[in-house]
Amino acid sequence: MKQLTKELEEARRQLEQSHREWMAALDAVDDPIFIHDGEFRVLRANRAYQQRAGIPFKQIIGRPYYEIFPITDGPLPGCRRAVEEKRDNEEDEALFDGRVYRSRAYPVYGEQGEFLFSVHSLEDVTERKHMEASLVAVNARLSEAQRLAQLGSWELDLIGNVLTWSDEIYRIFEIDPAQFGASYEAFLDAIHPEDRSFVNKAYTDSVRDRTIYDITHQLLMKDGRVKHVREVCKTFYDEDGKPVRSIGTVQDITERKQHELAVERANRALRTISAGNQTLIHADDETQLLREMCHAALDAGGYRMAWVGYAGDDGDKSIRPMAQAGFDEGYLESARITWADNERGRGPTGTAVRTGRTQVAQNILTDPHMAPWREAARERGYASNIALPLMDGERCFGVLAIYDSEADAFDADEVRLLEEMAGDLAFGILTLRIKAAHQEHEQRLQKNMLQTVEAIAKIVEMRDPYTSGHQARVAHLAREIAFRMGLPEEQAQAIHLAGLVHDLGKIRVPAEILSKPGSLDEIEYSLIKIHPQAGYDILKGVDFSWPIAQMVLQHHERMDGSGYPQGLKGDDILPGARILSVADVVEAMSSHRPYRVGRGIEAALEEIVHGRGTRFDPQAVDACLALFHEQHYSFG
Repeated sequence: MKQLTKELEEARRQLEQSHREWMAALDAVDDPIFIHDGEFRVLRANRAYQQRAGIPFKQIIGRPYYEIFPITDGPLPGCRRAVEEKRDNEEDEALFDGRVYRSRAYPVYGEQGEFLFSVHSLEDVTERKHMEASLVAVNARLSEAQRLAQLGSWELDLIGNVLTWSDEIYRIFEIDPAQFGASYEAFLDAIHPEDRSFVNKAYTDSVRDRTIYDITHQLLMKDGRVKHVREVCKTFYDEDGKPVRSIGTVQDITERKQHELAVERANRALRTISAGNQTLIHADDETQLLREMCHAALDAGGYRMAWVGYAGDDGDKSIRPMAQAGFDEGYLESARITWADNERGRGPTGTAVRTGRTQVAQNILTDPHMAPWREAARERGYASNIALPLMDGERCFGVLAIYDSEADAFDADEVRLLEEMAGDLAFGILTLRIKAAHQEHEQRLQKNMLQTVEAIAKIVEMRDPYTSGHQARVAHLAREIAFRMGLPEEQAQAIHLAGLVHDLGKIRVPAEILSKPGSLDEIEYSLIKIHPQAGYDILKGVDFSWPIAQMVLQHHERMDGSGYPQGLKGDDILPGARILSVADVVEAMSSHRPYRVGRGIEAALEEIVHGRGTRFDPQAVDACLALFHEQHYSFG
């Protein structure tokens, strides 16, 4: 009996020692831990729990934990499931004193499966929650920024061939994420069939050669639309030089491409008109005029074929070819085009003569009215066609027909400019026929050139509505300054033309920079500063009578060499450009901009007075001041 008592005492001592060690271990844990029974009453708790509860242990033991910490309306749902449904490792989140805790329940059962107690740990996850919320907000802002910039990001795991796209790329490609295979092959399948080989070669070459992958390619949408995107990526390699992943971006540049194409087409038409106007000025023979006008369409405009036909008053209502240039190969001889209301008269050419309105076949291969000529056109590479009536008042006496090698080649701006060219041609023909005065002829050409330049100028204003009218106001003021300085009318008109397009180069500046409602950073300002050179590049191929392109290039130069893009000084700057720089500063400072309110005309005039003789031409400054102070000039 004595021995048994001794053994029980030793067992009790060891049990107490184990209990102390166990509680010491629990107290060493920073997270609150407690043990409760089936009634959710606290049986044990570590020091971290007691500290969070803020009361002595004797006030904790035996009480339901949800009355102490964390305080809730009852047992946590996961805790209740652990007790009542024998669910293991249940988690809950509880809010206590402004902190978020993650509760985990670990129920313990007896040999017969009966519930004994449950161990709870409470982890403070407040900072983690804040970080997760911040990360969600950052990702949301990033996604919105990508949407606004139409710029998505991607990553390709080259080991597992797993491709990850941001939401914006799915929007750009117009693909449902659930339907996308998320592999390099699936990516290639989403590219325009014409560009797949090119894209694949460019990427694989960049991986092999360890160069930056930077290309532009097309996407073909399900409805037949074509998008243009720019892709840039960098590939990373392991220590053995094996490629492991590529990270890159995709930007939708369709709008930019469309603007570039619009400018290119308008510029093409402008070159054609300019060449045509030169032909009109020098022509003294109708046959020569028709032939050279057709050549102007090819040589200056780059079209595939052009011809002029006259409408006959015979019974067949035939259209007789008078001149042609380009790739014909017997097309006109076999075409047998009429302006009668029958199958061979319902194409663009016959309809233009019959109705007196411009007609366009944007796709010869699919236009039903082009059926009689479709095969012959396909063989000769004609994809689209425009027919421009030559009018004498209300009567159409002929037609100018132009063919291009690309479908959808004639947009609204180009059609409008070509209509002006056809109007010029018709006028030239009639002028030669009636031997009209040369002065009237020159005035008509000058008017058409002005209208053409104004049409091109509108392209910039369409992208930068905040400065709408700026070019026209600068042009008008510059012309008045030129008159005040005593320059000849012809030179003053040339300065006016240059003023109308002095900011044409802004077509190549991102629209979001032009309309940014705040100060520009260094990179953005450097992009703005390219516009004089960009405008010059667009206009330099046009044969103006005056150095319009050079004036556009130099309108931000300053007399002391502080301007751009060439840093010219003094007399190296054209007189017209010096006048434009004064007019540009006065109008810009006095007008409102997205990033500031207008400073008013007096502040603008003070600015040019301050720069007189240093940055600005003194004669131009004096003439401008006289206009406002003596002649009471104002912007209309």
